[in-house]
Amino acid sequence: MAEQFLGLKLPSPRAEIRTIKPCPTLQGEIILPGDKSISHRAVILNSLARDRARIDNFAPGKDCLATVRCLRALGVKIDRKGSPNSHTLLLSGAGEDGLEEASNVLDAQNSATTMRLLGGLLASQPFLSVITGDASLRNRPMGRLIEPLRLMGAEIWGRGKDSFAPLVIKGKRLCGIDFTLPVPSAQIKSAILLAGLFAHGNTVIHQRVPSRDHTERMLRRMGASLESQGSSISLLPLSSPLIPVNLCVPGDISSATYFLVAGVIHPNSRIVIRDCGINPTRTGIIDVLLAMGARLKISNERLEADEPLADIVVESSELTGTEVSGNIIPRLIDEIPVLAVAACVAKGKTVVRGAGELRVKESDRIATVVSELSRLGAKIEPLPDGMVIYGGRPLLGAEVDSHFDHRLVMSLAVAGLVAKGETTIKHAHVAQVSYPTFWQTLEQLIGSLGAG
Repeated sequence: MAEQFLGLKLPSPRAEIRTIKPCPTLQGEIILPGDKSISHRAVILNSLARDRARIDNFAPGKDCLATVRCLRALGVKIDRKGSPNSHTLLLSGAGEDGLEEASNVLDAQNSATTMRLLGGLLASQPFLSVITGDASLRNRPMGRLIEPLRLMGAEIWGRGKDSFAPLVIKGKRLCGIDFTLPVPSAQIKSAILLAGLFAHGNTVIHQRVPSRDHTERMLRRMGASLESQGSSISLLPLSSPLIPVNLCVPGDISSATYFLVAGVIHPNSRIVIRDCGINPTRTGIIDVLLAMGARLKISNERLEADEPLADIVVESSELTGTEVSGNIIPRLIDEIPVLAVAACVAKGKTVVRGAGELRVKESDRIATVVSELSRLGAKIEPLPDGMVIYGGRPLLGAEVDSHFDHRLVMSLAVAGLVAKGETTIKHAHVAQVSYPTFWQTLEQLIGSLGAG
């Protein structure tokens, strides 16, 4: 089974529900799983390279496994090296031979990154592809992907008047495009760049607000003719296959965020997070926590395959509310659910605006964050594009639901660490989508964790 590819096992029925209790201390040192965004891009781009590559600390979550499975269906040889827990991939790039037509429908499962990035790539390949996903992914917007690809000449169709997956793609030679992204989206930007690698002519992308730049960094390192100037990116089509790059994927800052917030809101904590990625397009959560008064230190800064990483130490802090809006939103969009937990504990009011993208994630994260934190006694109100949190009210344990959203379930676990009484979380197993070892890591920090 695919879940066994990196030693990942399906949860037992008991893992469906988790019970969290306040703990006297929260201390320890943790090693993060590999960054999910970088892992997707590392395996996709190396699959196009002309030789073998090794990827260490590949993200073990189900989203990245979906990308691996799709690439293997497209003829890419990807093997695991070492023990099931080593998370090291060895792959042979397709190089000049190119990808192969899949014999069946490609399944992105719950991963929008898989669907959108591969959608851009497959639009330029000389064969037919069909890509689908689970019920949640089939209801996430795909028109924003189809529009720019069609402007490049792609033949691509989707369900619901080209709005949703499944996607049908008849690959062909594309033309470069000069395109302004209507909303900040690293996924759409990356899809266009992947299509542009095999297009005729230059591809230029303009960003009103910068989004995460992992694709650009990796393409430059692998020999692509890509330049960034201000808010614009210019890419020339490939004249030869990409150069493979070996890398150890930095720790995922989105995964680190749960422990950053847990560390600052718990009254007796000190947590050391090793080898965490600190790409400046991803560190909005650090900036906001520091602005709220977090005791947070960054040390041992260095580079791995052009990606910055460092060690981070967080300790118990007295937080105050703040306003989160504007250009910082794309730098912390995935971290807003757990940031809302920090705001519940902080003194004063926190306002989040300009985050309407939360409405079309794995759940409507504005609605679900508001509803579930309200169950814990938080005073929190939804906005069309964000939320208002009135901090300083004690949280009270209750039964809450993850809504099958991996970011929400881990955020609720952090809230349960400081809520009075027991917090029971339904469908807790969905943490494995991005962080399969989340519960074990949490157990290490608190010593023991109830599970129902």
